[in-house]
Amino acid sequence: MVLLESVVPTGPEPNLGKFIDIEMLALPGGRENTGVEFAALFERRGFKLTKIVPTKSPLSVVEAERMP
Repeated sequence: MVLLESVVPTGPEPNLGKFIDIEMLALPGGRENTGVEFAALFERRGFKLTKIVPTKSPLSVVEAERMP
């Protein structure tokens, strides 16, 4: 599975994904995820997070594969 998502980094440094997260909380009631949160979400659904590739945009390429 390949997703294009904003992945919020951990730590205190500024990041556009953190502002998107605040916007998601305030407007539609959702939120953005960290890499650890994506891994846990995938695992609950039978997938394993294999790679997160940052891009020059606010989105990252998030790759997962079905677990055997």
